[in-house]
Amino acid sequence: MKKLIFVRHGKAEDQAPEFSDFERSLTTKGKIIARQMAQKFKERENSPGLIVTSPAFRALETAIIFSEEFGIEPEKIRIDSNLYHKMNSRYLSGLLSLVSEDIETITLFGHNPSFSVIPESLCKEGFDFLPKCGIICVSFNIRRWAEFSFKTGKMEYFLKPEK
Repeated sequence: MKKLIFVRHGKAEDQAPEFSDFERSLTTKGKIIARQMAQKFKERENSPGLIVTSPAFRALETAIIFSEEFGIEPEKIRIDSNLYHKMNSRYLSGLLSLVSEDIETITLFGHNPSFSVIPESLCKEGFDFLPKCGIICVSFNIRRWAEFSFKTGKMEYFLKPEK
Protein backbone atom coordinates (compact mmCIF):
# COMPACT_ATOMS: atom_id res chain seq x y z
CA MET A 1 0.00 0.00 0.00
CA LYS A 2 1.18 3.52 -0.84
CA LYS A 3 0.07 6.73 0.86
CA LEU A 4 -0.05 10.37 -0.19
CA ILE A 5 -0.46 12.85 2.64
CA PHE A 6 -1.33 16.48 1.96
CA VAL A 7 -0.58 19.12 4.60
CA ARG A 8 -1.66 22.69 3.95
CA HIS A 9 0.67 25.32 5.44
CA GLY A 10 -0.26 27.02 8.70
CA LYS A 11 -1.70 30.50 9.13
CA ALA A 12 0.60 33.06 7.54
CA GLU A 13 1.14 36.76 8.01
CA ASP A 14 -1.04 39.08 5.97
CA GLN A 15 0.35 40.26 2.67
CA ALA A 16 2.56 43.35 3.19
CA PRO A 17 3.94 45.64 0.47
CA GLU A 18 7.54 45.04 1.54
CA PHE A 19 7.25 41.22 1.16
CA SER A 20 6.10 39.02 -1.68
CA ASP A 21 3.50 36.31 -1.16
CA PHE A 22 6.35 33.81 -1.46
CA GLU A 23 8.17 35.33 1.56
CA ARG A 24 5.25 35.37 4.01
CA SER A 25 6.03 33.63 7.30
CA LEU A 26 3.77 31.76 9.68
CA THR A 27 2.22 33.81 12.44
CA THR A 28 2.97 32.88 16.05
CA LYS A 29 -0.46 31.23 16.25
CA GLY A 30 0.26 29.47 12.94
CA LYS A 31 3.45 27.99 14.40
CA ILE A 32 1.65 26.83 17.55
CA ILE A 33 -1.13 25.17 15.56
CA ALA A 34 1.41 23.59 13.19
CA ARG A 35 3.17 22.04 16.19
CA GLN A 36 -0.16 20.74 17.56
CA MET A 37 -1.08 19.27 14.17
CA ALA A 38 2.37 17.68 13.82
CA GLN A 39 1.76 15.95 17.17
CA LYS A 40 -1.67 14.72 16.00
CA PHE A 41 -0.06 13.54 12.77
CA LYS A 42 2.58 11.63 14.72
CA GLU A 43 -0.20 9.78 16.57
CA ARG A 44 -1.32 8.45 13.15
CA GLU A 45 1.99 7.87 11.37
CA ASN A 46 5.29 6.33 12.43
CA SER A 47 7.03 8.33 9.73
CA PRO A 48 6.05 10.99 7.20
CA GLY A 49 8.12 9.11 4.61
CA LEU A 50 9.46 11.37 1.89
CA ILE A 51 8.77 15.03 2.75
CA VAL A 52 8.30 17.33 -0.23
CA THR A 53 7.43 21.00 0.25
CA SER A 54 6.68 24.14 -1.67
CA PRO A 55 9.57 26.59 -1.31
CA ALA A 56 7.20 29.35 -0.14
CA PHE A 57 8.41 30.25 3.33
CA ARG A 58 5.13 29.47 5.13
CA ALA A 59 5.00 25.95 3.63
CA LEU A 60 8.69 25.33 4.33
CA GLU A 61 8.27 26.48 7.95
CA THR A 62 5.33 24.09 8.35
CA ALA A 63 7.34 21.21 6.87
CA ILE A 64 10.24 21.93 9.22
CA ILE A 65 7.94 21.94 12.26
CA PHE A 66 6.55 18.55 11.21
CA SER A 67 10.00 17.12 10.49
CA GLU A 68 11.23 18.24 13.93
CA GLU A 69 8.36 16.32 15.54
CA PHE A 70 9.68 13.14 13.88
CA GLY A 71 13.36 13.94 14.55
CA ILE A 72 14.08 14.41 10.84
CA GLU A 73 16.80 16.87 9.88
CA PRO A 74 15.57 19.79 7.73
CA GLU A 75 18.23 18.94 5.12
CA LYS A 76 16.24 15.79 4.29
CA ILE A 77 13.22 17.83 3.19
CA ARG A 78 12.88 17.95 -0.59
CA ILE A 79 11.94 21.39 -1.92
CA ASP A 80 9.97 21.42 -5.15
CA SER A 81 9.10 24.79 -6.69
CA ASN A 82 6.27 23.23 -8.68
CA LEU A 83 4.29 22.76 -5.48
CA TYR A 84 4.05 26.55 -5.39
CA HIS A 85 3.83 27.40 -9.07
CA LYS A 86 2.36 24.45 -10.97
CA MET A 87 0.80 21.95 -8.58
CA ASN A 88 -1.96 20.07 -10.37
CA SER A 89 -2.96 16.48 -11.14
CA ARG A 90 -0.62 16.20 -14.12
CA TYR A 91 2.35 17.41 -12.09
CA LEU A 92 1.52 15.01 -9.25
CA SER A 93 1.59 12.07 -11.68
CA GLY A 94 4.99 13.21 -12.94
CA LEU A 95 6.32 13.63 -9.42
CA LEU A 96 5.23 10.13 -8.43
CA SER A 97 6.92 8.65 -11.50
CA LEU A 98 10.25 9.89 -10.12
CA VAL A 99 9.83 8.48 -6.61
CA SER A 100 11.69 5.33 -5.63
CA GLU A 101 9.39 2.32 -5.31
CA ASP A 102 10.72 1.53 -1.83
CA ILE A 103 9.11 4.75 -0.51
CA GLU A 104 5.68 3.88 0.86
CA THR A 105 4.55 7.33 2.06
CA ILE A 106 4.96 10.81 0.64
CA THR A 107 3.97 13.85 2.68
CA LEU A 108 3.47 17.02 0.65
CA PHE A 109 3.35 20.55 2.11
CA GLY A 110 1.71 23.22 0.03
CA HIS A 111 -1.22 25.47 -0.75
CA ASN A 112 -4.85 25.73 -1.69
CA PRO A 113 -6.65 25.50 -4.00
CA SER A 114 -4.59 22.56 -5.29
CA PHE A 115 -4.37 20.85 -1.88
CA SER A 116 -8.18 20.67 -1.76
CA VAL A 117 -8.75 19.94 -5.46
CA ILE A 118 -6.15 17.18 -5.91
CA PRO A 119 -7.26 14.97 -2.97
CA GLU A 120 -10.80 15.29 -4.36
CA SER A 121 -9.55 13.82 -7.64
CA LEU A 122 -7.78 10.97 -5.82
CA CYS A 123 -10.51 9.68 -3.53
CA LYS A 124 -13.40 7.52 -4.63
CA GLU A 125 -15.56 9.04 -1.90
CA GLY A 126 -14.67 12.68 -2.61
CA PHE A 127 -13.27 15.23 -0.22
CA ASP A 128 -13.95 18.55 1.47
CA PHE A 129 -11.99 21.82 1.70
CA LEU A 130 -8.56 21.53 3.37
CA PRO A 131 -8.20 24.27 6.02
CA LYS A 132 -4.90 25.85 7.02
CA CYS A 133 -2.70 23.20 8.65
CA GLY A 134 -5.25 20.52 7.75
CA ILE A 135 -3.99 17.05 6.87
CA ILE A 136 -5.52 14.47 4.54
CA CYS A 137 -4.12 10.99 4.01
CA VAL A 138 -5.08 9.06 0.88
CA SER A 139 -4.03 5.42 0.52
CA PHE A 140 -3.74 3.38 -2.66
CA ASN A 141 -3.89 -0.39 -2.86
CA ILE A 142 -0.80 -0.58 -5.08
CA ARG A 143 2.73 -1.89 -4.73
CA ARG A 144 4.46 0.52 -7.09
CA TRP A 145 3.95 4.23 -7.72
CA ALA A 146 3.78 3.40 -11.45
CA GLU A 147 0.37 1.77 -10.73
CA PHE A 148 -1.03 5.04 -9.33
CA SER A 149 -4.26 6.34 -10.86
CA PHE A 150 -6.90 8.91 -9.95
CA LYS A 151 -10.22 8.09 -8.21
CA THR A 152 -8.72 4.86 -6.82
CA GLY A 153 -7.59 6.23 -3.46
CA LYS A 154 -9.22 5.80 -0.10
CA MET A 155 -9.28 8.61 2.43
CA GLU A 156 -7.65 7.16 5.55
CA TYR A 157 -8.06 10.24 7.70
CA PHE A 158 -8.72 13.95 7.61
CA LEU A 159 -7.32 16.01 10.49
CA LYS A 160 -8.35 19.61 11.07
CA PRO A 161 -7.13 22.09 13.66
CA GLU A 162 -9.57 22.67 16.48
CA LYS A 163 -11.30 26.02 16.39
